Amino acid sequence: MASAVCAVTARPHLPAALALPTTARNLLFRCRAASTMDTASPSSPDAEQKTTTVFVAGSTGRTGKRVVAKLLERGFGVVAGTTDVGRARGSLPQDPNLQLVRADVTEGADKLAEAVRGVDAVVCATGFRRSFDPFAPWKVDNFGTVNLVEACRKAGVTRFVLVSSILVNGAAMGQLLNPAYIVLNLLGLTLVAKLQAEKHIRSSGINYTIVRPGGLTDQPPTGNIVMEPEDTLYSGSISRDQVAEVAVEALLCPESSYKVVEIVSQADAPSRPLKDMFAAIKQN
Repeated sequence: MASAVCAVTARPHLPAALALPTTARNLLFRCRAASTMDTASPSSPDAEQKTTTVFVAGSTGRTGKRVVAKLLERGFGVVAGTTDVGRARGSLPQDPNLQLVRADVTEGADKLAEAVRGVDAVVCATGFRRSFDPFAPWKVDNFGTVNLVEACRKAGVTRFVLVSSILVNGAAMGQLLNPAYIVLNLLGLTLVAKLQAEKHIRSSGINYTIVRPGGLTDQPPTGNIVMEPEDTLYSGSISRDQVAEVAVEALLCPESSYKVVEIVSQADAPSRPLKDMFAAIKQN
């Protein structure tokens, strides 16, 4: 789960320059990331990449940390938002292009705006932690995501990728009796909260991609990715590794803009480039 900046903490091995004021610090960090990405060959996808620095909300979660790793592999600079910097130091890669920021999406858009200021895009992979608080799903999956979108608008960040879930619109799909829809909504109407956040993103004017995965697994992929339009899939599972791959690829593919996609993994599905799959989905 991630959230808004109360303090900025860099890894010990990072340059002392990261202690500079926010604007100067982000400029230095973006220059370093751009320099790293300039080494890509002209024929590689990274060579045409314009997004260089990405804020990841929920960076220490099981999906979020995979997003961070994939971004670093592709040469992005990453600002990892986390509610627990110590935990992030222990679970995220040691990389000079990774910066840690204490952030909490439940603390409001103004604080979050300082966390995301200077980045080119945001990937939101937050999720509430189970607790005795019945409103936790709404605080994180609805209001927290809304806070993050509004922070982007305040800070001038124009690209947003959200990791959501299939069946968020299960009621409209006629899936009210689907066991997965029932179970996921038992915990504070989680899917309803996610759907309300999606609606806010879609009306915000920001360039978005909403990725709705099926049931998430921690195992390596056992099949190929299947991508369908919104409100199509009502069952299936997918490796978190593949979800991270789709989220990162969305930043590289103009074809993913203003789209909601649903993804699962199937052993008998053909292997297709993600760019082609994004292109086959109609814009909203």
